[in-house]
Amino acid sequence: MTDAPRATPFRTERFKAFVDAVVAIAMTLLILPLMESVSEAASGHMSTAEFLDEHSGQLLSFGLSFLLIATFWMGHHRQYRDVEFVTGPLLWINIAWMATIVWLPVPTAMIGQMDTDPLQAVVYIGTLIMTQVTTLAGWLYLARHRELGTVSTETIRLGAIGDLAAIILFSAALAIAVAASPDGYAGLFLLLLSDPTSRLLNRLFRRHHDAAPAPEVETGT
Repeated sequence: MTDAPRATPFRTERFKAFVDAVVAIAMTLLILPLMESVSEAASGHMSTAEFLDEHSGQLLSFGLSFLLIATFWMGHHRQYRDVEFVTGPLLWINIAWMATIVWLPVPTAMIGQMDTDPLQAVVYIGTLIMTQVTTLAGWLYLARHRELGTVSTETIRLGAIGDLAAIILFSAALAIAVAASPDGYAGLFLLLLSDPTSRLLNRLFRRHHDAAPAPEVETGT
């Protein structure tokens, strides 16, 4: 009895192009609610200053989500820059990642057009956390399947630590947003601590690795 044939990994060219297209569409979708608001403002003979004042929250949520998606895309580009082949499981990890990107314009529109409540913060920041979780899953998969590319061990380690730091900070921001609703989104400023948090986690992991006992080597007698 023969084993079932394993799926052959495929090259990353179409995969990367598809990801780029999905991200571009998601970033474009962010602007559509603002375009509708401009049309409504024009129908109501609203001045530019009145429009900017009335829709300031919508403009801020657009700018924040646009920046976050751009940051996620740049991180994804760095993560898969030296990956030459993609397997089925890795593809599904990235499909989950893309789902969070495509979904983000929905909670963004909720922030800009609806009254703020704790569940809204859970939906928005929870989406950001899931984006980081799927990115971390990609690093862990690449760490176990080094044959898929030439990504260095150091790159994988630093990438995983960076995602773990982001998950921690997003989780803290979510707790602040829920506790301080409706003014809790300022907790997202915790992301400015990403670099120091990553460096701290890196030192902790190095210290743990250095403190771990070396495996015993059996010698023949």
